[in-house]
Amino acid sequence: MTETVKRVRRGSIVYTDRWRGYDSLMFCGFRHLSIDHSFKFKQGKVYINGIEGFWSFAMERLIKHHGISKEKFLYYIKEMEWRYNHRSKIYMISSQVT
Repeated sequence: MTETVKRVRRGSIVYTDRWRGYDSLMFCGFRHLSIDHSFKFKQGKVYINGIEGFWSFAMERLIKHHGISKEKFLYYIKEMEWRYNHRSKIYMISSQVT
């Protein structure tokens, strides 16, 4: 939570699940929108399954490296972000090659 407060611009909208630890975000100058997963997974444009899907995708690939240095972590994450955002195109290309 401290990293969020340090790195995210005040006034930004922060989307989360209903964990109580996030309730203090509005007192730190953020607009906080959340979803209660026990009732539904989406409320208008607010949903967090995208970030959960991304981390699942990234962790599955990053674990193969058996550790990543702090200095290079951002590079790995940016590559995973690109792969995640283009995964359907990458799959189409690789299926045409084989």
